[in-house]
Amino acid sequence: MSKNENQAAVLDSAHVGDIKGAFGTIHHDDTVARKGWMAKFKTLLAILGPGLIVMVGDNDAGAFSTYGQAGQNYGTSLLWTLALLIPVIYISQEMVLRLGAVTGVGHARLILERFGKFWGAFSAIDLLLLNALTIVTEFIGISLGMDFLGVSKITGVLLAALFIMLSASTGDFRRFERFSLLLVFGSLILVPIFVMVHPPLSQVAHDFVVPQMPPGGKLSDVMLLIIGIVGTTVAPWQLFFQQSYIIDKRITPRFIKYERADLWLGIVLVIVGAVAMISFTAKIFMGHPEFGNFQDAGAICAGLAKYYGRLPGVLFAIALIDASIIGAMAVSLSTAYALGDVLSLKHSLHRKPGDAKGFYAMYCGLIILAAALVLLPGVPLGLLTNAVQTLAGVLLPSAVVFLLILCNDKEVLGPWVNNRLTNLIAAAIVAVLVLLSVILTAAVVFPDISSETISNILIGGSVLGLIIAIAVNVLHAREEMERGQQANHKAHKRDVQHRHDWRMPALDKLKPMVLSSRNKLWMSVLRTYLLVAMGMVIYKVIISLV
Repeated sequence: MSKNENQAAVLDSAHVGDIKGAFGTIHHDDTVARKGWMAKFKTLLAILGPGLIVMVGDNDAGAFSTYGQAGQNYGTSLLWTLALLIPVIYISQEMVLRLGAVTGVGHARLILERFGKFWGAFSAIDLLLLNALTIVTEFIGISLGMDFLGVSKITGVLLAALFIMLSASTGDFRRFERFSLLLVFGSLILVPIFVMVHPPLSQVAHDFVVPQMPPGGKLSDVMLLIIGIVGTTVAPWQLFFQQSYIIDKRITPRFIKYERADLWLGIVLVIVGAVAMISFTAKIFMGHPEFGNFQDAGAICAGLAKYYGRLPGVLFAIALIDASIIGAMAVSLSTAYALGDVLSLKHSLHRKPGDAKGFYAMYCGLIILAAALVLLPGVPLGLLTNAVQTLAGVLLPSAVVFLLILCNDKEVLGPWVNNRLTNLIAAAIVAVLVLLSVILTAAVVFPDISSETISNILIGGSVLGLIIAIAVNVLHAREEMERGQQANHKAHKRDVQHRHDWRMPALDKLKPMVLSSRNKLWMSVLRTYLLVAMGMVIYKVIISLV
């Protein structure tokens, strides 16, 4: 272990030691260079997990509903949105995996330490609220799948809740990861359904690469669905989960390139699943009365059984239950990790429940609460589902802003800070996410919003985003010239061994963050946006309840 590693900011002693992955072990003192494809392949097998779980976990009950709605209402005409989301997914999650491997500190704790108590509390509380609502939607998905299979709602939800709690409560990290990856590979059930329904491959390929708007579709409805696809494919909990899970798996900077490969495998699986769902759902209902009249994922099971036989319907129900379970596990775990990090509790899957009572209590408590809400009569599940989509749309831009600033903090990432290209792409992603979330919030609060208003928001937001981007880049260039950061970054990049050994120092040894002019501008925009957007959401909830 290097001197720097000895002084690294590790918040739980269980986060230090051998990497015990589902498919292999890497000893903590193993610093041998991997030569030959077999050695590299074995290392990849041991590292596999975080990227696969976080990506496939996001193809959850909400995703099944959103992708099903896209296919049933508009055919395959919106497949291109998935292609455009690939760089968005990779850039955001790659920044998170670097933060996890280099810092040893969870996302929520980094926000607390670098941005202060207000933003730290805000990030933890909004994550808790949003995740709790998201887990409710997972149990809605479980109940729909179970209902198609002939299992009662109460029995199905209670069995699933018990199953989810036991899966993470063994105190054995490897056992949890093996079970999670079994669920990940279970998501491939969607592929044989695709083969059975056999939608036209040429049309699928064309619509995946050629952007278009559905003919005859109302712009406001289409925009809301596009935003829903974005929100269900890139969610705030993913950022918190992957960073903490990488830390818990004990992955260090030496293995970042293998973790990037793991992330790419996860992206491939999530895109394959999403394309399959949109495509075969479009084929199922095209030319039938149900086309254009989406209800829920349960109705897709019924449609498959009606037009293609019982087997594909059963397979889809199993895939829905599988996706909902892995989604509930990952979302609950991201919350328990974040709160454990912020509250300085023991928080690791390497620990037995008796050795990390608070961590496991938070994990199981969220599952019990969500299951109870789904089973209680009179709970407005539709309102909860809409609230999840709206809150995710509102909070995602803020999460990416924090992520972008942290990945440019040299105290935190040292030689691993973002390069200029990553910053430009990430800034463009933030601008697009803010614009889309503004449209989402406005459309939820004002359901009768016109297509003209949406067009004006798009145009006005694009112009404003361009102005802010120019201002930010001017400030960034000036600061780089003054401090010579670019030259220093290139020097660090040449020193591979230095990068592999560098870890963030203990939190109490970090110099306080001094926000640059560029970051102050980002934070001002963010604070204003959140005040307006959250005010609109609260107004909508109050009106809905009255």
